Formats: sequence, C-alpha cells, structure tokens
Amino acid sequence: RAVEQLSGADVPATQAGDGLTAAPAAGMVTVTCGGLTDGFVSPELALVVLSEADLTGRGAGAGTSTKDLNVKMPSRRRNAVDPLALKAGDYVVHDQHGIGRFVEMVQRTVAGATREYLLLEYASSKRGHPGDRLFVPTDQLDEVSRYVGGELPTLNKLGGSDWKNTKAKAKKAVKEIAAELVQLYAARQAAPGHAFGQDTPWQGELEDAFPFTETNDQLAAIDEVKADMERGVPMDRVICGDVGYGKTEIAVRAAFKAVQDGKQVAVLVPTTLLAQQHLNTFTERMRSFPVKIKGLSRFTNKAESDAILEQLASGEVDIVIGTHRLLQTGIRYKDLGLVIVDEEQRFGVEHKEHIKALRTHVDVLTMSATPIPRTLEMSLAGIREMSTILTPPEDRHPILTYVGAYDDKQVGAAIRRELLRDGQVFYVHNRVSSIEKAARRIRELVPEARVVTAHGQMNEEKLEKIIQGFWENEYDVLVCTTIVETGLDISNANTLLVERGDLLGLAQLHQLRGRVGRGRERGYAYFLYPPEAPLTETAHDRLATIAQNTELGAGMAVAMKDLEIRGAGNILGAEQSGHIAGVGFDLYVRLVGEAVDAFRRHAGAEPAEDEELAEVRVDLPIDAHIPHDYVPGERLRLEAYRKIAAAPDTEGLDAVREELIDRYGQPPAPVNRLLAVAKFRHTCREAGVTEVAVQGNTIRFAPLPLADSQMVRLKRLYPKALYKAVTNTVSVPKPTEGPAGGRIGAPTLRDEELLDWCTKLLVQLTKKPAAV
Repeated sequence: RAVEQLSGADVPATQAGDGLTAAPAAGMVTVTCGGLTDGFVSPELALVVLSEADLTGRGAGAGTSTKDLNVKMPSRRRNAVDPLALKAGDYVVHDQHGIGRFVEMVQRTVAGATREYLLLEYASSKRGHPGDRLFVPTDQLDEVSRYVGGELPTLNKLGGSDWKNTKAKAKKAVKEIAAELVQLYAARQAAPGHAFGQDTPWQGELEDAFPFTETNDQLAAIDEVKADMERGVPMDRVICGDVGYGKTEIAVRAAFKAVQDGKQVAVLVPTTLLAQQHLNTFTERMRSFPVKIKGLSRFTNKAESDAILEQLASGEVDIVIGTHRLLQTGIRYKDLGLVIVDEEQRFGVEHKEHIKALRTHVDVLTMSATPIPRTLEMSLAGIREMSTILTPPEDRHPILTYVGAYDDKQVGAAIRRELLRDGQVFYVHNRVSSIEKAARRIRELVPEARVVTAHGQMNEEKLEKIIQGFWENEYDVLVCTTIVETGLDISNANTLLVERGDLLGLAQLHQLRGRVGRGRERGYAYFLYPPEAPLTETAHDRLATIAQNTELGAGMAVAMKDLEIRGAGNILGAEQSGHIAGVGFDLYVRLVGEAVDAFRRHAGAEPAEDEELAEVRVDLPIDAHIPHDYVPGERLRLEAYRKIAAAPDTEGLDAVREELIDRYGQPPAPVNRLLAVAKFRHTCREAGVTEVAVQGNTIRFAPLPLADSQMVRLKRLYPKALYKAVTNTVSVPKPTEGPAGGRIGAPTLRDEELLDWCTKLLVQLTKKPAAV
C-alpha cells in the first residue's frame, strides 16, 4: 500500500518482500517489514531509515501501534455482578417463593447430618409478628438470584398468591415481546435485502486515514457490521458501548460502504446538537472523497430544507444526518440502503414504530451508550444481533475522583486549574430554582471565567444554542442540571464538579463522571456534599463506591446493574421495566430467553405452557456441605454452592469438581457427598420426582406414578413399601445396614450408602420394561 501511494505521487518505490538481502538501491524508496520503533539517519552510508511511527505519527515514542502488536486488551466482562455476593439485608428472588431478604448463612445438624442453609426472611403472615423465615438448602441455590430491579421491593408472603400473579403477568408480557421479536426476525429473513459488495480501495483509504488506533472490540464490531451488510438479508444490529468508545467511527465506515454501492444513508439522532456533532465528524472523515453530506434539523431554514429534500429524491445527497424530521411523511429517497439510529431509546413511541417498519426492508444499525447486559445478549442471540465495545480507546486515562465536603476555595481552585490548560468545566447543580444563584457564586469565585447556565425547563432552542456555544468554546463553565448525563461529547471539558453528590443515584454519578476525560487530557471529577449535614448511610456507600471504582470501564457493579436494567428496557421497550421490577432482573432475563426459545422451537406457533424446571427437594440424613476449613470465606463457599446447584448435568458437575480440586485441593468426604446429592437431584428430575424426604420411619418419593407392572415390581423388591395412587406417593421403610435391606435392630443407612440405595430404587422403579 505504501509503494502504491508513493508511486501515485511520482516517487520511485519498490518492496523488499523477503527482507533486505542486498543493499537498497540508490534514488529509490525501499519498503520492507521489520521491528523498528524509531528511524535514524546515517550520512556515511547516505541512508535514511523511517519507521511506521515516523510516517503516521502514531505511537511515536510509545512503541509500535497496537494494531501491529497483539496487545492483550481487557477481555469482555462476564456477568459484572457476582450473583451471590450477598450481604445481610440484600433482597433476593426465590423462583418459587418470590422476593425475600437475605439474613445469613447458617449450618444446621439434623439427624446427625450437617448442611448449610441460606436463611431468608419474608413478609409476616400474621399482623404484628416478625417476618416468616425460609431455610434454603445450599444444594438448591440455583433457585435463588440477587434481586435487581430499581427501587426497594416489597417482600412477598410465603405461600401467598401475590408472587404467582406477578410472575404470571411478567411471563405474559415476556411472551408478547418474544413473539414480536421473533416475527420481526422472520419478516427480515423473508425480505429480499441488498447484499453490499466487498470493500473498495477507497474504503481502505478512508479506514487508514482514521487518526487513532482501533481497539480490538471496535475492529470486531466493524467486521460484524460489514459481514451483515454483505448478506442478502436486511441487517438489524445494535452496537453498545460507552460514549467516546468509538461507535461513531463504525457508523462512518458503514455509511461510506453503503455510499460506495450507490445507496443513500440516513443518520437519525435524538437532538439537534448531536446532529451537528455527527455532521462535523462525517464531513471531516469523508472530505477527501466525492460524498455529499447534508444536515436536516430545526436549525435548517426552509429554503435550505426544501433544497435538501429535492436532492434526496433525485439522489444528489448521499448521506443525510438529522433529527426525527427525517421520519416525517413526504420525505422521499431515491435509493435508501442504510439507516443508522443513535440512541434509539430517546425517540418517542411513534418514531420508534416508524424505525421498526424500516427494519424489514433496509439495513438498520442502532447505536446505544447504555450497556446491554451480557445475559440478555445471550437470550436474544440470533434475533437481534449485538456488538459490544467494552475496551476504552488508547491514551484514555482513568478519571481522578475526589469526594468531600463543599468548600468555596477548593471549587475556585479546581475551575482555575482547568482554565489554565484551556479546558472547560461542567458544574452540576440539580435544582432549577436556585441554579442562577449557583452561577452567580461561581462568577464571584472565578471572575475571569465565562459562565453560562443550562437546564431542562429552558426553551429548547435557547438550550441548544447555549450547549452549541459551550461546544464551540464560547463559555468556560456550564452550570447545569443532570441533563448533561447523556449524549454530550465535549472533549475539551475535563473537570466536573457535582454539588450535592449525596442526592444522586450511583448510576447517575457514574454517567456524569463519564462526561469528562474523553480526550487525551486527564479528567477530574469532584463529588461534593454540604459540610454541615451528616451523610446518610446509603449516600456514604454510593460516594465510597464511586471513589473506589475509578478505573476505565470499572466493575461499578451496582451502577452497571442499574444501567443494565435501563439497557434491557431500551432493547425490549420501556414498558417492560415494571415487570423487571416485579420479578427481579435475572429471573426476567431467563424468562425472555425461555420464551424466545419456545417460539423458535414451535416455528412461530403459540408455544405450549412453559415447562419450568421443577424444584427438587432432597431431605435425607446425608452429611453434605462444604467445610469452612476446605473453602474459607462465606462468599467463596456461596460461589461453590451456586456452581454445584446450577450445573446442568453430570458432565457439568464433573467440571465443577475439577475446578474445586484445582483451586482448593482434593475435596473432603462432605463435599463429595454434596456432589453426589446434586447428581441424585438430576436423576430425580429425569424421573419427574420433586421430593425425596424422610418421614417418620419411611422415605417418601413424590410424585412417582406407577403403572401396574411397576407396582408389582415395587412389592417384589420392597415388600413393606406403600403406594398411594391419589397423591402418587411411594413410602419405603428406611433401609438398615446388612444384606437385602438389613436386619432388625441394625443402624439405618446414611450418607453415601443411603444415596446409592435411593438412586437404585428410582432406577429400578422407573426403568422401562424391555420390548418383547
């Protein structure tokens, strides 16, 4: 490529493909591959050597670019929140009993067998009495998930109908959503889309002119988008990534690819300011190519608008960037091939419907800055394609975060420090009634600063003019409400001061902090609270969390979860957030996955009533637990219990056993028994049995319906067994040690022997008779 460009500029050049085996020819540029960070000049040899860093300016002095070195980028995060990093008082959801509060983990010894339980508290069934308590054996941890759903939930009553109703409503809503998603997907598959051609040489030139190094996530997303465009089915892909993580560049490349195929592109954005920002970016990136780009928004006057509309209809305009005006009736395109939607969730309902209608016949690329939870991404796999960008751009520094009491001197110093490096400042004061007073105070503290106010109750046009002015560096300090929380990309603003940071939610704090430190400058965030009033415990926790999590894309467990709920609402429709709050996020996502699966299995037919995995209760005198000296620390033990309970089959359990050996050494007998109990639960589930428990001197299996031949077999093998046909219950006397069920007075079987005996009984009674 370098040789091509040099030859195009009439500079003689050649490529030494096999390295320099001979001295380079004089009067000629020789291009070769090798490992060299910086170039040098040797007058004696009449030789000048230039490295890629010298030519491109990338990574100069910092080594080669990450494109050439396979630098290990941060990997995609798995589920950011450990589902059971539980603290006393946390809300949890039990699949069968609903929302309760976690109290503690307790060890109980019943009939000589030690087991660990999760103690959960539910609403009281009697007025004035303490809450009801539920002991959940740790082998049933797969039934419990952490409650995430916004506000504080109300506790369910054990055995009440509230939980059943809430869950049924959520299921119904989820089915409708799944049906709609699957139908939209089927319509897209059936519609003839335009298959775009391979990349052109111009595409390569545009991409090489990108002044930054792409991150691995960005490159993967670009490849996925291009592959979708080259298929003959209309694309419907969502790109999720924090603001400033390079989503716009993906849009630029996709739009350019469409234009290369003679198609028109519409870029839809929610605000006029964003339209202006995108117009500048697109124009700047494509200025070397014959691409006609126009902006259409409220700021475009009538004559100009009419001209643009005519040019769209005639095909003169290649790319149009605008607000919802692009969705109005009467706008005709000559040959629309790609629609790019930025922040779809910020459009109104009718605009969303309009966008949905487009999805079946043109390629649609949606960009969202709200993180989409990985679990939801998995549930919708293959129905709405998603690309996630989690890697921050190169040269991005973590934001220095300060939390403390408000102090005039400190505020003045922070603003002056930013002005000294020609930067700008966001000052967040979240009360419209006193915002002008706050701005006056800033003017008194820093008289040289140009201060302006902005809030959501302003006339829209005035607000946009102010923010436009701030973006064009006409002001130094923007005193505003939390409207700056989303969508603003002002890379010159690198100091954020938040007054009354104690009143904001963790997600808001995280989003606000994301406004600064966008460019190569270091960002500073100050979260302040009034010195005279004591902080509430929750405010203290929130501010402590934000101060600790300063890394780029930091775990931010709670904030991420809160944002993910919003993200799920954006993908599935905002009206779903009520159902998410009703049943908790993790269970909700699982319901979505199950409903989508059911629809796809039935190829669009109404799915049968979902067959939920039954709860299996094994209550036998078996000493099955994880000893404290084998896995120290409650959280680690919970994690191990969770993995054992959630293993889908015997292979899964074997894998968990291998992991335990790898992390903690050979498991002691109680752990081996715990794994054996988990295997036995799988056997019960396959046989349709949901309960195996000791009842007096018998062991009860229920439900276990028996045919006549099986009843004969039961009587032959276990003469004293009882079978109740009404309840499908089998009760067998407890087995004792010794041959053939033991002898009178002998101790009863327990632990491994008892489990083997129960497994054998189930297999004997449920195996099908051999075919004659």
